[in-house]
Amino acid sequence: MTSKGYIHSTESFGSVDGPGIRFLIFLQGCHMRCRYCHNPDTWRKGEAASLSTIKDLLDKAERYRSYWGTDGGITVSGGEALLQIDFLIELFEEAHRRNINTCLDTSAQPFTRSNPFFEKFERLMKSTDVVLLDIKHIDSERHQWLTGHPNENILDCARYLSDINKPVWIRHVLVPGINTDDDQLKRLRCFIETLRNVKKVEVLPYHTLGTFKWQQLGLEYSLKDTPTPTAEQIKHAEQILVQQ
Repeated sequence: MTSKGYIHSTESFGSVDGPGIRFLIFLQGCHMRCRYCHNPDTWRKGEAASLSTIKDLLDKAERYRSYWGTDGGITVSGGEALLQIDFLIELFEEAHRRNINTCLDTSAQPFTRSNPFFEKFERLMKSTDVVLLDIKHIDSERHQWLTGHPNENILDCARYLSDINKPVWIRHVLVPGINTDDDQLKRLRCFIETLRNVKKVEVLPYHTLGTFKWQQLGLEYSLKDTPTPTAEQIKHAEQILVQQ
């Protein structure tokens, strides 16, 4: 294995990014420009990144294996991990050779059914145990405003993952005034109900903890006047999206 990946950072003890306790690997690079992104320093692949080998990453991860229990393993996030899909394939295949559970945290923005990406994605899914899929807005025009990209291919990725019955956790960041209205929440729920592989739906409250990074990078944070959701708003969204 000679492949190297652009790595933003790692964390040894993640408890909310997939089943069990996870070793987290954050890859550098993302095409989305989400207005609430808390890691804008991950956007450009060559900036604030280190080049790491698969062996080095997995050797480091396995130092913490005793904490994983039966459900834990590694989670690869970003940035957008799928922008380094060749590296990701080799990383997950080697992880499986080491009997390490693999989880992909993605917004699926690069997804397409055209090759060469699609055949690579098919191969990646063979060594992926769980996908954390972030659906930021169900309406494509609002999604474009929020992230800089429409969402048709992202929803298509969700359908493909359902077709192959890949276990998926749906994640939805709740942003007051942007995706908290009942209409969009019910539309998202209706879409989720068309999928047969969703094991969990998580409502994640919007926060402003990363705004200082925007300032450091000289970027304007357009949601600076947007409040964090109230407990009532979170509960209401969960009642719609997480209903059994």
